[in-house]
Amino acid sequence: MKNIHFIGIGGISMSGIAEMLLNEGYNVSGSDMNESELTQKLAGRGAKIGYPQKAENIPEDTDTVVISAAIHEDNPELSEARRRGLKVETRADFLGNLMKGYEIPIAVAGTHGKTTTTAMISEILLKAGMDPTISIGGMLKDIGGNFREGGKRYFVVEACEYTNSYHSFYPVIGVILNVEPDHLDFFKDIEDIRKSFHRYGENIPDSGVLIINKDIDGFDEVAGGLKCRIVTFGKDSSADYHPENVKFDETGRPGFDVCHNSEKRNIRLGVGGTHNIMNSLAAIAVADELGIPGETVARGLEEYTGTERRFEMKGKLGGITIVDDYAHHPTEIRATLETARKYPHRDLWVIFQPHTYTRTKALLEEFADELSAADHVICAEIYPARETDTLGMSAELLAEKIKQRKTDCYHFGTFEEIKNFVRKTLVDNDLLITMGAGDVVKIGDELLEEG
Repeated sequence: MKNIHFIGIGGISMSGIAEMLLNEGYNVSGSDMNESELTQKLAGRGAKIGYPQKAENIPEDTDTVVISAAIHEDNPELSEARRRGLKVETRADFLGNLMKGYEIPIAVAGTHGKTTTTAMISEILLKAGMDPTISIGGMLKDIGGNFREGGKRYFVVEACEYTNSYHSFYPVIGVILNVEPDHLDFFKDIEDIRKSFHRYGENIPDSGVLIINKDIDGFDEVAGGLKCRIVTFGKDSSADYHPENVKFDETGRPGFDVCHNSEKRNIRLGVGGTHNIMNSLAAIAVADELGIPGETVARGLEEYTGTERRFEMKGKLGGITIVDDYAHHPTEIRATLETARKYPHRDLWVIFQPHTYTRTKALLEEFADELSAADHVICAEIYPARETDTLGMSAELLAEKIKQRKTDCYHFGTFEEIKNFVRKTLVDNDLLITMGAGDVVKIGDELLEEG
């Protein structure tokens, strides 16, 4: 029996892989900086988990050590694994090797929308009784987490471009939702990013298919010269799949006609936002490739009501509605605020926590542009993630940029100060969104808990 150790086992993808191995009878150990719900769940299943990361966490009988993209060579456990001559694999390589055991791996890539689209595809396959294995970068209600082990035919995977990790995946059906500047602590520029997505497409076999957004700037650089079949989706009739007759209900959920091969079918989504129309077109195209009946596709999309941290309704603080969203890129912020505008409210408040100094510096003006669409903005301190160099960036600087755009904006140094301000300032029927990829979600959770 193999013994696998995960450095950073509490990560959303790492924890899913660890759970799969536990299901298959492997001995699983791991470590993380802090305890979390995911690590507690794994420990309850029998995984041996140490906190924080230190050399002695690695059991003597370990065969393989799996590391996430966030682990550096000076990590004490990785150094110990190297010293002992243990086999070390990246999370992406390990997951890519697991995918090879499935007949039809499906990988969803893109700068934005990966989690939602992966969830939509998963929901449709579940409704169709196709028993998919699922690895997703968010918590999906219908599977009770971020991972589901199914049969050996279909494996639906969220494919992240950071550090080119998705180059380890060889999907039969690949998806590219969009290609925009991001992760500029790793990629040189947008040209480098386009080349990376093209390389991902090259991993799809000649007999496979790439489902790609035709509206991508630089589409030919990404899709040109690929040997696999290309299926497009987009905003207008030049794409293989496009929407018509779009209408929104009173909570911002769209209904529309999908046009494909001169045929139309009506779709209603269980999640709001114009951006989710594009995500659903990609999911519909995948479902059509698999031969899933149209009525099953429609039911899956209407009954999919979102994953955690994707315009997630958290609750009511008196008459104030609190929503949480993972948006941490200007394009994602725009999509989230467009969705919010269609939701009934008085004033729209956003508590935004920038994610990494690199992203904040590269996209500072764009962040200010998009956030200024809110009625009021509160800037929390930058969440540094893996970074230590501030690059001269601060949340206070972002707040000043937003004020220059004539939007009411505040900056506080602690979550406690933000919570006190919210309690004193917001009124009934205001809509409050906690936004960012860090731990800003705690603010809404604590406000609701504390009352």
